[in-house]
Amino acid sequence: MMRVSKIVSVLLLPVLISIVNDNGVEASHKVFKRFQSLSAERVSPLHRPAFHFQPPMHWINDPNGPMYYKGLYHLFYQYNPKGSVWGNIVWAHSVSKDLINWEALEPAIYPSKWFDINGTWSGSATVVPGKGPVILYTGLKKDQTQMQNYAIPEDPSDPYLRKWIKPDDNPIAVADRTMNRTSFRDPTTAWFGKDGRWRILVGSKRKHRGMVYLYRSRDFRKWVKAKHPLHTKQDTGMWECPDFFPVSLTDHKNGLDFSYNGPNIKHVLKVSLDMTRFEYYTLGKYYTDKDRYIPDGSSPDGWNGLRFDYGNFYASKTFFDYKNKRRILWGWANESDTVEDDTKKGWAGVQLIPRTVLLDSSGKQLVFWPVEELNTLRGKKVEIKNKKIDYGQRFEVQGITVAQADVEVTFNVGSLAMAEPFDPKWTNAQDLCNMKGSTEKGGVGPFGLITLATPDYEEYTPVFFRVFKDTATNELKVLMCSDAKRSSLRTDDGTEPKDRMYKPSFAGFVHHVDFADGRISLRTLIDNSVVESFGDKGKVVITSRVYPEKATTENAHLYVFNNGTQPVTVESLNAWSMNKPLEMNEGAH
Repeated sequence: MMRVSKIVSVLLLPVLISIVNDNGVEASHKVFKRFQSLSAERVSPLHRPAFHFQPPMHWINDPNGPMYYKGLYHLFYQYNPKGSVWGNIVWAHSVSKDLINWEALEPAIYPSKWFDINGTWSGSATVVPGKGPVILYTGLKKDQTQMQNYAIPEDPSDPYLRKWIKPDDNPIAVADRTMNRTSFRDPTTAWFGKDGRWRILVGSKRKHRGMVYLYRSRDFRKWVKAKHPLHTKQDTGMWECPDFFPVSLTDHKNGLDFSYNGPNIKHVLKVSLDMTRFEYYTLGKYYTDKDRYIPDGSSPDGWNGLRFDYGNFYASKTFFDYKNKRRILWGWANESDTVEDDTKKGWAGVQLIPRTVLLDSSGKQLVFWPVEELNTLRGKKVEIKNKKIDYGQRFEVQGITVAQADVEVTFNVGSLAMAEPFDPKWTNAQDLCNMKGSTEKGGVGPFGLITLATPDYEEYTPVFFRVFKDTATNELKVLMCSDAKRSSLRTDDGTEPKDRMYKPSFAGFVHHVDFADGRISLRTLIDNSVVESFGDKGKVVITSRVYPEKATTENAHLYVFNNGTQPVTVESLNAWSMNKPLEMNEGAH
């Protein structure tokens, strides 16, 4: 993945490569030559996350090649060692024993060969039995042609995998005349088939049709393209950063290896859509004899599909944790302020808390939850039980550092008789959240948390639920929102370029909610400029990036509120101040 998505001022004079340039290369990223090699003079602590993964300074984007190997978790990621905007990209490399405390090593891959001299872009890592780890990544030639390459560790016995070699028999996959050579990138982790061949996917497009090409290999060096793509869909645009893996229909506690092909499974195909800057996934059937994937009829395929995260989240990558038999998801959250801001603060981008991935008991969607190791950072705790909130009321959560907190709350809505009628025209959750915000009086809801707030509500970021009823089907429709419109005193439409900021109302519909007992849960991780929320035990996840001017550090407040006519009871609320992980080794970058 290569595009940088954010609101920018034309006064910053970016070089925009958008459709086709003079050498016929198609791309979609904004290159700010003025800033991409401008090293940070200082790193501003204001708004900088404390317990999310970041290097000491400068720009990061896609997580690449996560894996568990010889007792260590490895995370590679796209990194600019020279500045705080996209450019000069290398594969940075960090290791951890617990997914929380990280040690930075030297970059694993950087442009150095004819097949990647203009870029070492995203990819994956596969631990090949008898050979060790192999990195697959997208390289760019001088003419910007994208091709797939591999790298191997200089010493596979070294658990830190400090040095990597790019063999001279690269590239391993090049677009043929039927393919788009400048939209051909981001190889997946490989899986092993019953026929003794390895398989990978590579994202691409043909005109407006997104697709993932499938390649097979017996030796992990010579790869042959299959006759047909694994899957394709019209009018979706470029498919970046594809991911493909199995999930169990019966085991709702453990993940599955990429190569697992036993009974009682579905497969997940996730793609990052360059045109929307969101990710979408489907659940479906993988026909191994034909190497074709067909989504379930109940799983929307395209822009209206299910998402790993309904907010600021892109270019995600999963891996199978052999140590704990779980599938873990990494995702990148870009900044929502300006390029000028990023240059001044000396950093940009954050990897979100790694999440476990499982199939929901309904069999119709995935559920996500922060890895349990995150709990080791919990510090001072406050607890509230059985507190009723009537319409228009709120109460403050005190006694913890609310700008750096982990909050778990269970609401009981009681009766659903006051649920508002649902208009079938409300198909877009984000539009509905924008129309019916946290202050708009409802029946059952809006209720939830108000994070990073000032007491007078000059600044606040609410995360909340609102319950509707479809009168035609008698089904409940539960909306979950994370609304950044009032998150900062800085405006969306100010006259000065520095005042421009992306502050959307992110939202998703929470499906398959069991209101038999009247309960719904919310967990929110608040980390200065990150508000990462998990609704109904991870059925919907929304991440917002926010930059309050006043509601920062010790001046931030946290409230629980209800603006629905139906009273809501907080059955339990547990909130913790979050400590910082161990500092990363700054010398490595």
